[in-house]
Amino acid sequence: MDVRVVERYPSNLPESDFHPYRTGAWRPNRVAYDATDLDLVAGAVPRDLAGVYLRNTENPLFEAVSGKYHPFDGDGMLHAIAFHEGRADYRNRLVATRGLAAEIEAGRALWAGILEDPARSERDGWGARRRMKDASSTDVIVHRGAALTTFYQCGDAYLLDPRTLEQLGPASWGGRFPSDLGISAHPKVDEATGELLFFNYDKDAPYMHLGVVSAAGEVLRYLPVPLPGPRLPHDMAFTERFAILCDFPLFWDTELLGRNVHKPRFHRDLPARFGLVPRDGSGPPRWFEAEPTYVLHLVNAWEEGDEVVVDGYHQERPLQERREGESPLLPLLRSLDMHELGTRLHRWRFDLRTGKTREERLDDAITEFPSIRADRAGRPHRYVYAMTGEPGWFLFNGLVRRDMKTGARQEWRFAKGVYASESPFAPRLGGDPAREDDGYVVTFVSDMNEDASECQIFDATAIDRGPVARLRLPERISSGTHACWAPASALS
Repeated sequence: MDVRVVERYPSNLPESDFHPYRTGAWRPNRVAYDATDLDLVAGAVPRDLAGVYLRNTENPLFEAVSGKYHPFDGDGMLHAIAFHEGRADYRNRLVATRGLAAEIEAGRALWAGILEDPARSERDGWGARRRMKDASSTDVIVHRGAALTTFYQCGDAYLLDPRTLEQLGPASWGGRFPSDLGISAHPKVDEATGELLFFNYDKDAPYMHLGVVSAAGEVLRYLPVPLPGPRLPHDMAFTERFAILCDFPLFWDTELLGRNVHKPRFHRDLPARFGLVPRDGSGPPRWFEAEPTYVLHLVNAWEEGDEVVVDGYHQERPLQERREGESPLLPLLRSLDMHELGTRLHRWRFDLRTGKTREERLDDAITEFPSIRADRAGRPHRYVYAMTGEPGWFLFNGLVRRDMKTGARQEWRFAKGVYASESPFAPRLGGDPAREDDGYVVTFVSDMNEDASECQIFDATAIDRGPVARLRLPERISSGTHACWAPASALS
């Protein structure tokens, strides 16, 4: 392995840090590397694996303004591994956001985080809270050959070259990017049309918008989606005709929000609502009600005759309140724990004729952070690759493949102290598109036992047999969340 240090990033975090999401598996990275011809730990890199695995993660440089750090506040850092002809190269870079540049210049945090009073921000911010820093640290996708990073509570869409991680700046979409509100964490790409769909949300009416960007990078539509008040949606889905947007009964306490206090409340007396918005702008949203819950991530959606079907992760206990006498950190830990939230695979069916909803639990296992074969998005899919979580932590300790047709499950559990990232499907070069699982699943792992990180590659048909290849990275990387796979054909 040939390793070159590209940059060392400044930081004012204490040497003896105590925060559970800035230490241990979540220790931030401070060095940007270029590493070529990665060393094999075991196995061999398949020669028919061609493309880039990209993972975004929260990587803080500076102490929070009042010390109340939330892991979603950290600055975005992209980790990329490119595969070609049985070889692999690795790079990592912080996303060069405007907010990060200002804080590096100041040498300290300038914006309040999710757990902090927005009035503590020294600068104007972006997105749903308006006084936050747009850290661009939540998701990463590839559209029109460029990697696009986004932020939890709305912000710019920052572009990078997916191979080199060269910074390309904020997306402009021909000058029609909604810079007043930004876009939310999870825009979606429809590979059948090349369109990118996004939404945003705000504290002012109409409270939500849907946007559609063409394969040529032009904003085709930017539609208001009126809601009863400010909401906190996180994800979306789409079918061939509809975008599916969410209005869940977990949102800021209205009375407190009037005093600029952003405290969420779960309103058990209100239904969960799913809005079906025509992608072509031909009509208003049509709303369907379901039992109260919150859904952090949806799997997919598609149309079956007169029904729209949506799969996602239903939460049994969406809000974790502070219990008497406990540390303020404990509700934070529980709010990021799949087991405390009770996240289980769920299906909603919306009847376009009657307006009725049917729903069912699909699996009793606690899983989240799903991936499917990307060209199945908006159409029926068979396989879901999802993560299991370590109880008590926002850490992924296993990988599950679920066959939605037969119900069969395969699972790989990583060794104790080894934590993975979201693990997308990578189609085999020259493979059979009719075989939905003809390919691989790729992930990064952080090994606390060896103080090392690897990229691990699994045969998508045999997750339970363990990785077919393991590659050493130049440094142990922070545990991370959202990731994507971009085939070589999508990188031009």
